[in-house]
Amino acid sequence: MSVQPVLINGVWKASAGTRTFQAVNPATLTALPEVYPVSPWSEIEEAVQAAARAAATVATWPGERFARFLERYAERIDARAAELVALAHQETALPVEPRLSKAELPRTTSQLRQAAAAARDGSWLRPTIDTKANIRAVFGPIGPVVVFGPNNFPFAFNGISGGDFAAAVAAGNPVIAKGHSCHPGTTRLFAVEAQLAAQETDMPAGFIQLIYRTDHADGEKLVSHPQIGAIGYTGARETGLVLKTAADKAGKPIYLELSSINPVFMLPGALAERGAALVDEFASSCLMGTGQFCTNPGLVVLVAGSETDAFVKAVQEKFSAAPVGTLLSEGVQKHLARGIETIRAAGAKLLTGGEPGGGKGASYRNTLLTVSGDQFVADAARLQTEAFGNCSLFVIARDASQLSSIASAMEGNLTGTIYSANDGRDDDLYRTVEPLLRRRVGRLLNDRMPTGVAVSPAMNHGGPFPATGHPGFTAVGIPASVQRFAALYCYDNVRAHRLPASLQDQNPTGKLWRLIDGTWSQAHIG
Repeated sequence: MSVQPVLINGVWKASAGTRTFQAVNPATLTALPEVYPVSPWSEIEEAVQAAARAAATVATWPGERFARFLERYAERIDARAAELVALAHQETALPVEPRLSKAELPRTTSQLRQAAAAARDGSWLRPTIDTKANIRAVFGPIGPVVVFGPNNFPFAFNGISGGDFAAAVAAGNPVIAKGHSCHPGTTRLFAVEAQLAAQETDMPAGFIQLIYRTDHADGEKLVSHPQIGAIGYTGARETGLVLKTAADKAGKPIYLELSSINPVFMLPGALAERGAALVDEFASSCLMGTGQFCTNPGLVVLVAGSETDAFVKAVQEKFSAAPVGTLLSEGVQKHLARGIETIRAAGAKLLTGGEPGGGKGASYRNTLLTVSGDQFVADAARLQTEAFGNCSLFVIARDASQLSSIASAMEGNLTGTIYSANDGRDDDLYRTVEPLLRRRVGRLLNDRMPTGVAVSPAMNHGGPFPATGHPGFTAVGIPASVQRFAALYCYDNVRAHRLPASLQDQNPTGKLWRLIDGTWSQAHIG
């Protein structure tokens, strides 16, 4: 049985590894026929050195060069959309429509094109000029970037096509993509098109590379390698923190998306005003995609009362009656089961679900749990265990005053939501809860479920730990996401003709906003 090649230094070549793996169709739990290698360190080192050479080659290239690559890559993806969707469906069991074909793949090519626009217009550069001191600064490429893609977004967060990849390239960095074992075939097909786009736009060998899997020790060596500039990682908290420890020890910036339960506070007036509608809104959001979104509403805070009782009962019925979806893998099923066991051990009561099965292949019954506000505050850490999948925990505060204690006990999350009455009756309570929740989330929502992330320049897909490793950065939203993979270059008394174009007094780069002596101004050609 042949083993799929790796992409190293511009060439598809047989791996030197002796260990292999296969993806598994999660709906049938059968192994797919293609075999993929586990790359040994010698192969990883070869990729790193090739990326370092590519970084040196492109170090002074204008953004236009990277924009052309990104746009050509997006065109090539569009041309193979049907194959990508079919293969991703086979490897992940995510639905073809609308999820893969109508939502995630168009989002992926949109991200690539938005990154191309940022590379071309330099919106991420933020040139700053102090003419009196003759000191100037601008962002520039940081060097080779390693991107670890997750299991739940085979397109939009893929290591060789997703947001981290697009942002790293827009900043002018070569990328070493580390594929995810759940969808290696999808990742390989992306890599084929990326390499062809790189050849068509005259990118150097080693600018785009792919390895499928490493062992844990080699993963730690990779992120701490002296030639690596930065790392983007989306995935499980345990693995991410191991990589962070290694990267931190070597002084390498690593941007992590780890875990989030995305608390939703439903204030009493909102339930009284439109409780039935909120039942449908919540159940649809929580069970969408079998709950396998990093912004899934995994915890809902309510105040005890008759409206809350009716809401909980109605959601319980919805969960019990709803079809059970297929999870991404048996590993996700086991992780979900462990999370639910931890939450129950901390005192949560099972309302429905709580056992594997009920759907095709890897599956777990739609699960709803409940716990009192007193119990939550007393054991907040365990009760905030991420149960990644079709599960949520209701926290019932004894009265409105306890909402502050519950909000104060929240860990860092990607999102936090507050539903309140439209007639203003919840406004005082909102003003109490909002400041506490605001400091614990990256994105604050009102009257809208958090599931889904708009690709907008204003988006923050980040948040305090443990949602991410740093609260000051976003994985979605260009140009902000690009700056994760940039270094700040400062020029002190450097002769004018030696400065980057964006820092020259007569800026030849076209329209570009610059901060000059404390005032933002837009330079024009001529």
